[in-house]
Amino acid sequence: MQPTTPLAKFLPYQLSITSNAVSGRIAQEYRSRFGLSVPEWRVMAVLGDSGSLTQRELTRRTLMDKVAVNRACKVLEERGLAVRTPNAQDGRSHHLDLTPAGVAMHGQIMPLAVEMERALFDGFTAEEMDQFRSLLEKVRGQVRDFDDDAIESDNYGVS
Repeated sequence: MQPTTPLAKFLPYQLSITSNAVSGRIAQEYRSRFGLSVPEWRVMAVLGDSGSLTQRELTRRTLMDKVAVNRACKVLEERGLAVRTPNAQDGRSHHLDLTPAGVAMHGQIMPLAVEMERALFDGFTAEEMDQFRSLLEKVRGQVRDFDDDAIESDNYGVS
């Protein structure tokens, strides 16, 4: 029998609950001030950084379920914060982009989010923040490597 790790010490669990706690706290602010859900803000944030994207690209970049991305996109469109345009490369999809009102709201939320980040990590030194970001990117890279290995295995008929 292998030794077991208590859930509270299991790093993926710690990452998940920490992420949910931080996202939830920040979400309270933009929900109360701007009426946005977490998925709506994530879509807006990615569009604000990247510009026009398809829903498939948004799903990949946000790591959210495609149904959640679709709902968020519809709400943003209904509120006049985003607009859909035909995709010239693929007639089956559309590009989504922020409207001027969406860009303005994004511009109001980002300073708030950055200030909340500063307050949350106030006890960290600049070096610790750099190291923390580097370690998180390293973990994301490991996850991408697992995904690539799974794709390669599928391509060769290996389960």
